[in-house]
Amino acid sequence: MNRAVGRLSGPMVRRVAVLSLHTSPLAQPGTGDGGGMNVYVRSFADALARAGVECDLLTRGDGSGSDVVEVGPGVRVVHLPVDPGGPVAKDALLDLHDDLVDAAERWLTTDGGADVLHAHYWVSGAVAHTLKHRLGLPLVTTFHTLARAKQDVGILDDPAHRFEVEAAIARCSDGLIVSTGEERDLLVGAYGADGSRIEVIPPGVDHTVFAPGDVATARARLGLGDGPLMVFVGRIQPLKGLDVAVHALAELGRDDARLVVVGGPSGPDGEAELRSVQDLVARLGLTERVTFVAPQAHDRLADWYRAADVVLVPSRTESFGLVALEAGACGTPVVAAAVGGLQTVVEHGVSGFLVDERDPAAYAAAVAAVLADDGGLRQRAALRAQRFTWDLAAARLRRCYLDLPARELVRCT
Repeated sequence: MNRAVGRLSGPMVRRVAVLSLHTSPLAQPGTGDGGGMNVYVRSFADALARAGVECDLLTRGDGSGSDVVEVGPGVRVVHLPVDPGGPVAKDALLDLHDDLVDAAERWLTTDGGADVLHAHYWVSGAVAHTLKHRLGLPLVTTFHTLARAKQDVGILDDPAHRFEVEAAIARCSDGLIVSTGEERDLLVGAYGADGSRIEVIPPGVDHTVFAPGDVATARARLGLGDGPLMVFVGRIQPLKGLDVAVHALAELGRDDARLVVVGGPSGPDGEAELRSVQDLVARLGLTERVTFVAPQAHDRLADWYRAADVVLVPSRTESFGLVALEAGACGTPVVAAAVGGLQTVVEHGVSGFLVDERDPAAYAAAVAAVLADDGGLRQRAALRAQRFTWDLAAARLRRCYLDLPARELVRCT
């Protein structure tokens, strides 16, 4: 029996088809639609493979590279041949829904095979939802961001149908993986998801890459001088709150302090947001004290974290906040918005500071407290990050997969 279309007779999962259709797991985080989700998908896949579960990472190909790329033992990136002849915005990918479903089905029933489908983000979820019913495979979904969460903070840049699509996926998924209890409650309360099928699994961090190091050495490698240094890492889009970081630098009242922004514009409003922030920097007279750095390879970020006195994460909403976790693992305190998973990563007043409001003065006050610290925050930030590992997270996810084949598939209602 073809593994792609048959149910297993016992609790055994050998291979998972991981759908990440709107951004390739090979894409550079911090560019285009690439961000924390890229790191999340690749890191989970590597850890699952170490635990004996092979992963095929399915993404949309554009004909520019190999169809299948071996990225590690037990992990392949599969480029589905769905190329409309030009770039496709992520919110327009649903126009290619049928083509993506057909291409994924061909892979799964001929070259691939899988015991479980795991979709990341709502676009992948819509495709995987159809595949689930075509192939009779259990579906696990991780949304990463939800339309309702963005709406609740005034971000209204999604297609009108996104909420309804997410709700249908949430109600028909056999498993839902979230990073926080807050996201679980939102899925149950606003989307009608079955709470018994939701598993809270915080992501991890690679402690072989992100670990404490000497600040002066990191700054020397990066060509940075002395003085208080604030760092923002991430995509430049309204959701991430870079404007708050710039205002916080102005409010800090220290002419020797600087802000480095590592990342590039993302999404339909990214370029406009970058221009807006650059205009803000000029109006505030901070041109000589704010530096924009192109997105960096993921492992290169460790030096930027180590070089910083404080990493700012002023996001308006954040499903978890891998930047905050990676910075903490490098021993750098984080000043972050008190939203989503950032409240799990940062222990207020112990390993960093959480800010309830979007008041730049409140961020500046928290930064000043970090700068006045004697090093205890750095030690405690690194210690707190030790509890988060990809192997531990993958072990919990594998357990969820193993429970699926013995259950009846959830059917749409």
